Amino acid sequence: MKHHFSTTAVHAGETGRKPFGAVTTPIVQSSTFTFENTADILEYMQAKEAGARPPQYEYGRYGNPTVRAAEEKLAALEGGERALLFSSGMNAITTTLLTLLSSGDHLILSRDCYHRTREFALALLSRWGIETTLAEIDQPADFARALRPNTRLIFCETPTNPYLRVADLSELVQLARQHHLILIVDSTFATPINLRPLEYGVDLVIHSATKYLGGHNDLLAGAVIGSADRLADIELARGLLGGVIGANDAYLLLRGLKTLELRLQRQNENGMRLAEFLESHPCVRRVYYPGLPSHPDFSVATRQMSGFGGVVSFEINGDFDKTARFIDLLHIPHVGPTLGGVESIIEQPAALFSLDELARKAAGIRDNLVRYALGIENAEDLIADLEQAFARLQAGGGHDCP
Repeated sequence: MKHHFSTTAVHAGETGRKPFGAVTTPIVQSSTFTFENTADILEYMQAKEAGARPPQYEYGRYGNPTVRAAEEKLAALEGGERALLFSSGMNAITTTLLTLLSSGDHLILSRDCYHRTREFALALLSRWGIETTLAEIDQPADFARALRPNTRLIFCETPTNPYLRVADLSELVQLARQHHLILIVDSTFATPINLRPLEYGVDLVIHSATKYLGGHNDLLAGAVIGSADRLADIELARGLLGGVIGANDAYLLLRGLKTLELRLQRQNENGMRLAEFLESHPCVRRVYYPGLPSHPDFSVATRQMSGFGGVVSFEINGDFDKTARFIDLLHIPHVGPTLGGVESIIEQPAALFSLDELARKAAGIRDNLVRYALGIENAEDLIADLEQAFARLQAGGGHDCP
């Protein structure tokens, strides 16, 4: 029987009676799993070498019951055949790219993406003879122009970090299929609540599960979801490279996923409320939020997404120092570099990206840019907090408002 999303989020991957009659899947805190006898080992190895996932476990680097439950829940939520968990979102990205690319291959990467993903491609993959071309995410023709005979893979985020650009997945899927390329989408900002890229024909979906999927700022995890065939080599590489998630973090992820839909409903609402407020405020120069008609990808986002997320980026009328003072005047959000948790967190990307002004400019990170990752607080309180910060900044003569 096919269930609604919230029911799947609670029950998928955890069906059946659990040990000791527990309601929740237990934390299996073991590095090693033993066998009853040699015949048991041989049966396990036959299943493993046939490409099946045997019910028995061998060693924590290759699997764990708590981890598998979380993987099965994630696969169900994204509509994928399989999911693999990693120790972090970046480990999911790096392991996947290292597995699918070889020396002499070419990668097309969306320019507006998490800067560490871009850094890995440009600074490290290049050392192993893998070339990367950056393409503008809003211009599918730019991806087409970047094609080479040795192009193997297209990787993009949607929405992107920090300007929340939205890729037209139908266009990218068509391009990838036409040229027999692998298409990978980092859907961390969207989550399976707002977008399920596999339904568009994307080959693999990646998440930093640290963010919305965990939802409580208390775990590190990454995930790759897709078909069993696509994931087979990546799973082997994960065992070799060792970027596995621990049972405790898998347990926390299971807990967080059960409330994903409830949390995202509030964060979607908060995102839209604050985006509309900020766009109408005279102290704000520009707002980046795909749910606003002013966003350059509004038409794609409304066609492709069921919600627009809890991150709002905006530029205020001011320089680096004034932007920093504005953030420091806020009372509710924590100041930090993450997103997706129940607590609101705000950052000035320029401050965390680099102290070198030229490096920030080259990366397109403006000094007056603010990224506000909204939690599940009441929107009225969040707006009132913004109003008092703008008022105090103006009263101190530190802000220019028309």
